[in-house]
Amino acid sequence: ASTDNLSDLFNLLEQTDAKYIPSIQTAINTVLSTMPQDEQLDLVTKKMNSSSKKNLYYSALANSQSKEAMDVLINSYETETGENKKSAFVALTQWKSFDGLYPILDIARSSNDNNIVSEAVDAIIKKVGSSNKTGAVKYLYLREAMELAKTDAQKNNILQLIGNTGLYQAMLYVAPFMDVPALSERAAQAAMNIGTNNPQYAGAKTTEILNKVSKTINNPDAGYQRQNISKFLSENSQEGGFVSLFNGKNLDGWKGLVGNPISRSKMSAKQLAEAQVKAEKQKEKDWSVENGLIMFDEKGRDNLCTEKQYGDFEMLVDWKLYPGPEPDAGIYLRGTPQVQIWDTARVDVGAQVGSGGLYNNTKNPSKPLKVADQKVGEWNTFHIKMIGDRVSVWLNGELVTDNVILENYWNRSLPIPAVEQIELQAHGSKIAYRDIFIKEIERTEPFELSAEEKKEGYKVLFDGTNMHSWTGNTSEYILEEGNIVMKPSKSFGGNLYTKEEFSNFIFRFEFMLTPGANNGLGIRTPLEGDAAYMGMELQILDNDAPIYKDLKEHQYHGSIYGVVAAERGHLKPIGEWNYQEVIADGDNIKITLNGVVIVDANIREASKNGTLDGKDHPGLLNKSGHIGFLGHGSEVKFRNIRIKELK
Repeated sequence: ASTDNLSDLFNLLEQTDAKYIPSIQTAINTVLSTMPQDEQLDLVTKKMNSSSKKNLYYSALANSQSKEAMDVLINSYETETGENKKSAFVALTQWKSFDGLYPILDIARSSNDNNIVSEAVDAIIKKVGSSNKTGAVKYLYLREAMELAKTDAQKNNILQLIGNTGLYQAMLYVAPFMDVPALSERAAQAAMNIGTNNPQYAGAKTTEILNKVSKTINNPDAGYQRQNISKFLSENSQEGGFVSLFNGKNLDGWKGLVGNPISRSKMSAKQLAEAQVKAEKQKEKDWSVENGLIMFDEKGRDNLCTEKQYGDFEMLVDWKLYPGPEPDAGIYLRGTPQVQIWDTARVDVGAQVGSGGLYNNTKNPSKPLKVADQKVGEWNTFHIKMIGDRVSVWLNGELVTDNVILENYWNRSLPIPAVEQIELQAHGSKIAYRDIFIKEIERTEPFELSAEEKKEGYKVLFDGTNMHSWTGNTSEYILEEGNIVMKPSKSFGGNLYTKEEFSNFIFRFEFMLTPGANNGLGIRTPLEGDAAYMGMELQILDNDAPIYKDLKEHQYHGSIYGVVAAERGHLKPIGEWNYQEVIADGDNIKITLNGVVIVDANIREASKNGTLDGKDHPGLLNKSGHIGFLGHGSEVKFRNIRIKELK
């Protein structure tokens, strides 16, 4: 069929027998698909308005995928009866884009017709299963479909799809269905798929569920699957892991809000206790548990807070904003605002950027990397990870905040508290929360100076718990297991600098190389420009790697790049920690690697007749500047960084 056939096809559509109508509609849609959307809509609307059989054109309306067409179909379903109503519903179930899911969901939620609901559920299962959405988004809608499902066949299909989403919450959700005989096998398979394929979920709850799976599964491969489960449990922790912060019944473990971290710290025990009594009374007015959800009534005023305080953690939480004048909420981390939640339609306040950003940041990024929100009235899910003062947020399975420093809103001159409560924000609009889980991450013991170093006047620049003394590329230089780790992504590497400038000093640190790693230590360097020339770069390099077989003498580890060659042969094997000391005293630079002096030079003397690389180094003789790690696209770890300033 082509556009030349449209007139005949439209005539046939209204004249032929009912059994041929679907085929003719398919032919019409094939032709319409070659036309621009607005032309499709205009043509079909005219034909429909001039026809006494409008419902025959609903399929063509849906084919245009326009908002106007969807509005017409929704209105037809709501206002028409009989065949017209049925045709509008069928057209909506055939909507190609994911947006077609929402009217079908609304119909299923409100309809009292079991047949309509069942057909809607089938359409939801098909649309979600075939979509390219994240596992998190699929889980949210499949869970809703499960609550609407009418048959065991539908429920089993949903369980199978949920088992492919990879979400911890999904594993917990399917586990109870192992107690339903008609669903037990699919539920067990779903729980097993998620549990055994995600070691990060290992812990007491996962162990409990997988042990139940072993007892439940009953299929030809059950023996092999039990072996796989046993192997997983033997290789991963069976203790700890995520724990629930909400029991689904009441607000045990939660309390009302008193002040902020700074004001609370100034209260006496008696003052705090008295204030908490008042806060509990307010909490009872503001927050409630309804149908397994924590609900905030938009008339309330104060946040809901965990009784327990947390340091480093991972948090999972589902949330849903309800339609209203200004949908808005947030999650306070360690008592500090906040991971933002709001309605992206509120462009007047900048909400079009999406939820999941650190809204109150002023120096560090506050906006999310992308918009990943589901529309208001639908469920969303956060995965929040906080290490030190660094926060990462995944919204509906999409990374929206990547290792960003959360600033101390209450006093921006201070770092964020090391340990504090988590809060659900009260912001004058209705919101629901469910499935709140947290996994505490063991904190690294802070590095401390030796008694001798304390006496000599050293100070710590990095103790393994925060990066408060550093600036620059704070997204690829991350805090991990007590180390600063350069994790190169799209950029070439980037530099991380001390916030302070230093002139003469003794700088001590430890580093670990990966195969072929390349980094550098910049000293007396500005924050802009190539530190190797605008300041001074001391090489940090796996110079024994095959890719560096043609290095020049001034490029080996420890060399003052382009100016002074270092003595070779004193790096420890890859994967072991190296200790290095750099003494910068006027023009004299002395570098000691693992107890061996590899550079002892006067840079003015070394460069008076030109540099080894023959290039100009305008910053070589800088009197002062920043100290920095200079990334070159390789993973390198640093720890135990301290400095002593010299007069």
